[in-house]
Amino acid sequence: MTNKKIIKHTPPNGSSLGEINNSVNIPTKGGFWRKLIAFSGPGALVAVGYMDPGNWITSIQGGAHYGYLLLSVILMSSLIAMLLQSMCAKLGIVTGLDLAQATRLKTGKKGGFALWLIAELAIMATDIAEVIGSAVALNLLFGFPLILGVIITVLDVFLLLILAKFGFRKIEAIVITLILTVLLIFLYEVILSQPNVSDMLGGFVPQKEIITDKGALFLALGIVGATVMPHNLYLHSSIVQARKYDRNDKKALKEAIKFSTIDSNIQLTAAFIVNCLLLILGAALFFGQDTSNLGQFTQLYDALQNNAIVGSIASPVLSVLFAVALLASGQNATITGTLTGQIVMEGFIHMKLPVWIRRLVTRLLAIIPVIICIVVYGDQENAVEQLLIYTQVFLSIALPFSMIPLTIFTSSKKLMGEFKNRMWVTVLAWAITAVLTVLNIQLIIQTLSGIG
Repeated sequence: MTNKKIIKHTPPNGSSLGEINNSVNIPTKGGFWRKLIAFSGPGALVAVGYMDPGNWITSIQGGAHYGYLLLSVILMSSLIAMLLQSMCAKLGIVTGLDLAQATRLKTGKKGGFALWLIAELAIMATDIAEVIGSAVALNLLFGFPLILGVIITVLDVFLLLILAKFGFRKIEAIVITLILTVLLIFLYEVILSQPNVSDMLGGFVPQKEIITDKGALFLALGIVGATVMPHNLYLHSSIVQARKYDRNDKKALKEAIKFSTIDSNIQLTAAFIVNCLLLILGAALFFGQDTSNLGQFTQLYDALQNNAIVGSIASPVLSVLFAVALLASGQNATITGTLTGQIVMEGFIHMKLPVWIRRLVTRLLAIIPVIICIVVYGDQENAVEQLLIYTQVFLSIALPFSMIPLTIFTSSKKLMGEFKNRMWVTVLAWAITAVLTVLNIQLIIQTLSGIG
């Protein structure tokens, strides 16, 4: 199959994210590092989704309830994410289609609409996590009531519009800076918390208790849902096309795949470290205590300045850094949510809306369940954080609906030509999909039975 046949799958509604597609120049000459820098950026936008407030609460509670047990879940989830995101990058680079566009071409109008609905619900679940994280951060920093913080998050709709004026490359740089900020804050706080290193390292070895303990399984799937994000699969397959490379040159395609995969793996490694740091911090500070009142954002914020809990490391500065990182994380994830919403709407149902309208509708839909939760249970953080955990579990349930078509497409010689998955990649991807699907069925039964 020639390269022209590989890339001729042009969707009827145009290129994915047409305003940024093919907009970032790549040097034709230069060494490894110069080209890696040029290709770096999309991985950071993807990694943001792997360290949003949804990850924070599931990782912190995982550490508070089960110590270092669930570190192995974070490790496996991150490895799965690296595999899936590399497949997404390859799909976008080789075919010129994002995952939503490719799926619509194979499923038709009705199938595309059903999958768009699932994708939109997944984006809404992600948005709920961002709303809750930002509202809690505003409460911690400025004392705003949660419901006021939720309403303030509606203003996030203007964030991407402002940043877009600086160009896509500037957006990537801002996101990378915020990721490094969050990473350094939690690395510093974990070092101060002095975790048990041997127990921590042992946590990376999978234990059967994760499956046999219903509560551990529930949180483990929440971690999977918060780590392997369905919307990121659509996002990555689109934004890798922002780089300007020769779509008709096999060598250029191979180079784009190579550097995009390296970029993705570097950024996802940073996300993996952040998630581990969150769980380690929760375990070091809270494990063995009364977990009914521990493992939430407010408790961690308070603990960082409470000598009785964390000893001599207690400091208001640490608490403020934590809250600032939480707020930055929520705002960071807002950028990717906006882009993904545009990708799935245009890709699945061929509908284009102004970005501000699209973002405003998504955010308004996201704040409704949060406001209802606050009205019913009062201005209590534990109630909204429980809602946040359930949104992460839903993301885990929605994941196979994007994993299955991704595996089918990237394993197809007709679609990908010589760039199709190697056999071991295809087998591994199908095995991962099957395992997650079975675990999710068990999770649904468990949840409906009132367990967890």
